Amino acid sequence: MTGEYQHSLDSKGRLFIPARLRDELGETFYLTVSDERCLWAYSAESWQAFVDKVRSMPYVDRKKMRPFFACAAKCDLDAQGRALLPQALRDFAGLTKNVTVVGCDDHAELWDSDTWRPVHDGETTPEYIASIMKELNF
Repeated sequence: MTGEYQHSLDSKGRLFIPARLRDELGETFYLTVSDERCLWAYSAESWQAFVDKVRSMPYVDRKKMRPFFACAAKCDLDAQGRALLPQALRDFAGLTKNVTVVGCDDHAELWDSDTWRPVHDGETTPEYIASIMKELNF
């Protein structure tokens, strides 16, 4: 998934999912917490790959993944292309009104727009990109 999209939560906590990402996420997708102050959205196929990877881990390591499953929600799109984001997940990511949806390879990230801006600004400097490319031997 690629791209960056700006949308707003409606009064019921529904978020319009951009058409380009709807095609990749599908009518039903999975939403969960992340290691940053944002949510991860996975298509059913990508979610299953995530589950399979976790299942291949030793039990001690699988337990460490518990928050991703305990907080996960299966989301369905309505006829207008909106998904209801559960309140607990909105609270986790600080989503109140303006949301930035970011494509991130096999998943999308949902950020509060004010929280996303400094992350974006810090990660899109030539110096940062060069340092990452060097670190990854790219």
